Amino acid sequence: MGRHSLPDEHGTAAPGPRAQARGRTVAIATALVLVVAGGTAAAVSAGLLSFGGSCGDDAVSLDVVAAPAVSPALREAADEAREQEITSDGHCIDVRVTARDSYKVAAELRSGKGDPEYDVWVPDSDVWVQRVGIGGKQSKVSPAGNVASSPVGIGMVPSAAESLGWPKKTYDWPELTTAATKGDKLRLGAADPARSATGLLALAKMGASAKKQGGKEGDTRAAALAKALAARTTDSDGRLLDTLARDGSGTEQGNPRRNQALILSEQAAYAHNASAGEENSLDLFYPKDGSPRLDYPYTLVEDDRMSTDTSRAALRFMTMFSDDEGRRILTEHGFRTDPDQPSDKLVTAAGGRTPQPYADEATDPPSDKQLQETLGMWTITVQSARLNTVVDASESMAQFVPGRNQSRMEITKASLLRALAGFTDEDEIGLWEFATRLDGTRDYRKLEPTRRLGDRKGGATHRDELSDAFSSLQPVPGGATGLYDTTLAAYKEARSTYARGKFNALVILTDGVNQDPGSISRSSLISQLEEMSDREHPVPIIAIAVGPEADKDEVQQIAEATGGSGHQVDDPAQIHAVILKAIMEAGSNQG
Repeated sequence: MGRHSLPDEHGTAAPGPRAQARGRTVAIATALVLVVAGGTAAAVSAGLLSFGGSCGDDAVSLDVVAAPAVSPALREAADEAREQEITSDGHCIDVRVTARDSYKVAAELRSGKGDPEYDVWVPDSDVWVQRVGIGGKQSKVSPAGNVASSPVGIGMVPSAAESLGWPKKTYDWPELTTAATKGDKLRLGAADPARSATGLLALAKMGASAKKQGGKEGDTRAAALAKALAARTTDSDGRLLDTLARDGSGTEQGNPRRNQALILSEQAAYAHNASAGEENSLDLFYPKDGSPRLDYPYTLVEDDRMSTDTSRAALRFMTMFSDDEGRRILTEHGFRTDPDQPSDKLVTAAGGRTPQPYADEATDPPSDKQLQETLGMWTITVQSARLNTVVDASESMAQFVPGRNQSRMEITKASLLRALAGFTDEDEIGLWEFATRLDGTRDYRKLEPTRRLGDRKGGATHRDELSDAFSSLQPVPGGATGLYDTTLAAYKEARSTYARGKFNALVILTDGVNQDPGSISRSSLISQLEEMSDREHPVPIIAIAVGPEADKDEVQQIAEATGGSGHQVDDPAQIHAVILKAIMEAGSNQG
């Protein structure tokens, strides 16, 4: 296969739990057919893969990258395979497990850059597999089943749980989150939903519940919950437990940097309680409107490039988690092996008690669209935005929109003004216009710099100046569409003025294809954009094709070269909604 072995970063792992295929798991029979070369699925189902015998000297190496929480259990299983000389087709399986954050692996695979140096990926949730498949030059991933599961709830130090009536009193997600974010007495921490499946699934559930209960006010309530949560997020799951109050002393409980409650998985609470001692253990709330679950999908990476021996060894290792020893390993690490019949002993160790609804069926997983909207809402609620808006001012923008007594430009301006109203004073927005030869030989003209909307110059804010500039946009008589040179220049500036801690993007609106014969070519533009784009400092292009003459494929190719998205609207009045949707999509691709 040409892959390099990964070192086992953590050596021998702590004991851990095991997970089991869930009811909603990817259909294993179908997945196996997809993931395995040369009839491996038939071999597994027919029991033709060897389960014992002498190893010999030709062990099959298998490199596995897994979420940090499940890596210790996988390492223990790998050790068991070596000790028991478990084989596949007569070959020992030599499994090496490396712990890596799931969001980092998802970003790497989605980029499609380089040759993954691992055969199997076990993230903590299928949301990361979905992320790889959203688009871009992704590496091929093929889920083969699920090796573990763990519901998500809210763990609290005993004094905080007692104040909320645990375990007898039950709450839904919005009630529990509101109770835990009201005032300073009870502080709720979470991991960044852009980097944590636990945080993302909980936020998606909160939002869905808030919208269901709140009607028209649901979006506002969901955003308010996200805003409150954002004040106490950590970069990753690994750092979350470090924010917990370390003891019951007044110093620790009163420390504003310490949390009394955390959004976390049952397995994370189990692992914490195993070493924390009774005084510092967590009690676990399971919201009554349903707990989402981490599902640990066992995923083959670029299986079409695997040798038959490697693919069979990968599946043989997965089957270990369906036997008694595999279940024991997973259970001892705090994972559920049967999500429909959880172990009372495991739940108790994790901090759960009756009548908390810990045995209830998991909520349906959020759809791709729900996840995208959740991440988008998180992005624009929590982060300030830095956007440069580039608007087509070519003569064709004077054409009237069918059925409307307004030109494309007039409706575009109204839609931009409406979008502007949705940004806060902390957001930074600028404006360029473009046609052909607007400023000497240049096809573009800078009308307003990208500055904070609340900044004042004289008696007016930048928001006021930008509103006036939007309102003053006019089609240029005889002006053609100088799209390529403008896009390149605007992107170079956006990259050079990148603002850390903000959502950076370039928004381009055009009603036509490039009409400047003296400009760079499309292929040259795309090549340069790809070269300049930086995953660590993303500046996605949000390109909107306005009207029937605009080429959606063209703007899509240009935008996707930067990790952005291209859209087409027949009516400029749709621009406002498309900008928000595109920001959500671009925001969901970051992290």
